[in-house]
Amino acid sequence: MYKLAILVFRCLYGVVPPYFANDLLHVSNLDVRRRLRSASTCALVVTTTRLFTVGDRAFPVDATRTWNSLPDSVTSSPSLPTFKRRLKTVLFATTELLRRI
Repeated sequence: MYKLAILVFRCLYGVVPPYFANDLLHVSNLDVRRRLRSASTCALVVTTTRLFTVGDRAFPVDATRTWNSLPDSVTSSPSLPTFKRRLKTVLFATTELLRRI
């Protein structure tokens, strides 16, 4: 999840080749969803898949679900080092919480 979130961050800020980022689309870029509350966040559009076993494991689907599961404080980070630091904090807190259950 950590590596996938970092790859999505790099895709959104143009650090990787364009073929990675072509399938990632912000909710605010869609005309139909511009007036929704989610358009003001950094959320990405999750593409629908036909097959649960294969389609849900594709990069665009899994990457957008991972990105959308992160809090806004992490996804709105201004730089990659800040994003990594905030992401580690959130992931370790989640892991620690799951261990206690």
